[in-house]
Amino acid sequence: MKKALIILLTLSLVSFLAACGGGGGAKDGLKVGMVTDAGTIDDKSFNQGTWEGILQAKEELNIQEKYLKPAGTTEADYLKEIGNLYDAGYKFIVTPGFKFETAVFQAQSRYEDAKFVIIDGAPHSGDYNPVVNENTVSVFFTEHESGFLAGVATALELNEGEAGFIGGMEIPAVQKFNWGFQQGVQYANENLGTNISIKAENVLYQGSFDNVAAGGQIAAQMFDRGVNVIFTAAGGVGVGAINEAKNRALGGEQVWIVGVDVDQYADGIYEGDKSIILTSAMKKLDQVAFDMVKAEIDGEFPGGETLTFDVTNNGVGIPEENPNLSEDTITQVKDVLEKIKSGDITVSAEQGNLLK
Repeated sequence: MKKALIILLTLSLVSFLAACGGGGGAKDGLKVGMVTDAGTIDDKSFNQGTWEGILQAKEELNIQEKYLKPAGTTEADYLKEIGNLYDAGYKFIVTPGFKFETAVFQAQSRYEDAKFVIIDGAPHSGDYNPVVNENTVSVFFTEHESGFLAGVATALELNEGEAGFIGGMEIPAVQKFNWGFQQGVQYANENLGTNISIKAENVLYQGSFDNVAAGGQIAAQMFDRGVNVIFTAAGGVGVGAINEAKNRALGGEQVWIVGVDVDQYADGIYEGDKSIILTSAMKKLDQVAFDMVKAEIDGEFPGGETLTFDVTNNGVGIPEENPNLSEDTITQVKDVLEKIKSGDITVSAEQGNLLK
């Protein structure tokens, strides 16, 4: 009987330790996968921002992480890598970008025991009627509010001159950055004593998010036309514009770039700690990716929901600190931010006729 009791106690102890998982809980070691959109994991923009949130989750929440880069950007390419992640046990899958909409629509039904997070998109079958299953969450941002704040900051800091905009693909998220920026510049001109102009010839969409060389060429043409600052919402295309601005700054020209998605200040450094990034129109991609992983671990995954991150929940904005913005500019932008939060200022998600 003593021998039987010892065996029983030993089995009970093993079962207890297994249940505890070494103290990390049942979700300890959650395997989180990401499929990249057009561009690379270090694109200084959308992919990178999302991935950094997953890396934060690795550090703080003890997850396992993996990303896969598709061979192309078709629905079949995305589904293939989603399937590869699933087969490898990565059943919490983050997909950044609207191009994943039809792929996630299929995947959420094909892999019912997996969880999906789609950023800047909603699953649909090709008819643009959103279908967000209980194992999926769809995330959007108010890019127009972020662009507005960046436009105000740009106008206040430079006071006068010409601004331009380089977009990647002409899709809603990029359009809203553009439209918000134009409204922010206009607001500053009409209410804060600035004089920044934006000409129609200096607002264009390159058509991709990965053509670095094209971004440099377009930026060069704009700077040659007298543009002082360019807002880029273009992924790798924007990297090309940043490189062009850095080269000009090294040559003594005073030109600026407004970054996008993440704080791109470090990417614009060209000498010492000097950067050509005036400010950045941010959406908190990293925080959202981290929060969704944490929600899953805490048993609070908001499956079936469509979430919007805006100024009221600090989902968008500009960096709190930037050496290129004066204290006066920062103070005035904070005042504008509070007016947007209170409803005193309304930023339209649709473009009016603001170009000269």
